[in-house]
Amino acid sequence: YEKTINYKFLTLLLLWCLDTQDTRGQMVGAHDTNKQSSCSPNAKASRCSYTFIVPQQKLTGTLCLNTHSSSPNRSEVAQLQAELKQQQEQLRKLQHQLEQEDSLVMEVRALRKESNSMNTRIAQLYAQLLQEVIHKKDQVLEQQRVENLLLNATTQALEVSSNYRELEKKYGALTSTISSQNQFISRLEKQCQCKDSSKPSLHHNYSSEVNKGPNDVQRDQSATSLQTKPEEAHPRAPTETPFVSFLATKSPGPWRDCQHVLDSGETTSGIYLIRPANTNRLLQAWCEQSHEQGGWTVIQRRQDGSVNFFRTWEQYKQGFGNLNGEYWLGLEHLYWLSKQSKYKLRVALEDWQGRQVFAEYDSFHLEPESDWYRLRLGQYQGNAGDSFSWHNNKAFTTLDRDKDSYTGNCAHYQKGGWWYHMCAHSNLNGVWYRGGHYRSRFQDGVYWAEFHGGSYSLKKVSMMIKPT
Repeated sequence: YEKTINYKFLTLLLLWCLDTQDTRGQMVGAHDTNKQSSCSPNAKASRCSYTFIVPQQKLTGTLCLNTHSSSPNRSEVAQLQAELKQQQEQLRKLQHQLEQEDSLVMEVRALRKESNSMNTRIAQLYAQLLQEVIHKKDQVLEQQRVENLLLNATTQALEVSSNYRELEKKYGALTSTISSQNQFISRLEKQCQCKDSSKPSLHHNYSSEVNKGPNDVQRDQSATSLQTKPEEAHPRAPTETPFVSFLATKSPGPWRDCQHVLDSGETTSGIYLIRPANTNRLLQAWCEQSHEQGGWTVIQRRQDGSVNFFRTWEQYKQGFGNLNGEYWLGLEHLYWLSKQSKYKLRVALEDWQGRQVFAEYDSFHLEPESDWYRLRLGQYQGNAGDSFSWHNNKAFTTLDRDKDSYTGNCAHYQKGGWWYHMCAHSNLNGVWYRGGHYRSRFQDGVYWAEFHGGSYSLKKVSMMIKPT
């Protein structure tokens, strides 16, 4: 009850003071001046200092209340409003950060899920890679085993080849002895015939080196020149055909090359004794006199696969094979031949259908062994296509002398010595495969890339040189 009276009292007092501010002192004149009051006419209208003694009961009459101290502070309100705005701004920022954090949480969850799937995939790939590594390791071991077997087989083949060459040397020596005996018998018969006809006998000093057999290719490099002069030779066919002998020629030679043989009047193709100019080096070569006006010195020939061309450097240097069949003249002999004059090269090719083509180069010579018998070729002409100019200015490479531009040994892969580059557009010293097209791990046939490509092994090939 007391609280109700005080509340009503304060309400009336507040209303009265507000009414007093509006009338700006008019209330003072309305009251009796004799009443006891602290409000005077000179007092300010905005203030009132009336004093009332109010009992704790229902009050009546006019109340006066000083509300100056309870009026709101505008600066504090503005400060509170600013703080409220700041807090609202911070609240918006927090809400924005919370939204971003929610999106980040979602992204992190997605990344974790993706990371788990990637880890699973990586584990699968690692297991697959491990299996492949194990498989590759097994393959490498198997390849090493096969390579070891191949090396062993190659070594055995080289040993067999060496033994075969020794047998060839012995056979050549026997052939030379038989040829010497045949020549001696021929001279005796000639002397007997001369005595019967009352003509003086002629004595000739033949060297046993003249009549080496066709299987013995340029063996003796220290043989001296023959002393027989052309005008002193009057050979006559013996009563019995010798086992191995030269053609019946007007002169036993030696000649500078096959063109010299042709110029001497010998027009029959066959084996002739050759001695290049400015050297005492004697060798035998097949002279092709019936092809393209004759005078061609055959330096290489393949026709039946009877000779293995997978040889060492020394064998390619000295020459090998059968002069009546497949053979290689020899790099050293070829160097001395090409040095004495300007020569041209002709490569004759024949496939298994009988088609014959050729490639001709207007100049050909080799550098000495100190430069690895480097090839020097001129301009090409012919109908076989140019598969040899790519090898121009390249050194010769064999199984035991790797001088090509390839990281490996081209002679090892192509099974023959050649002027390899990286590796070859032609290789006439490869493996002679029957039938043309062949299957091999490497391109190792007797091929001319511009004529049937590298996977076709030709039936017959020959390389010939002739002075220009």
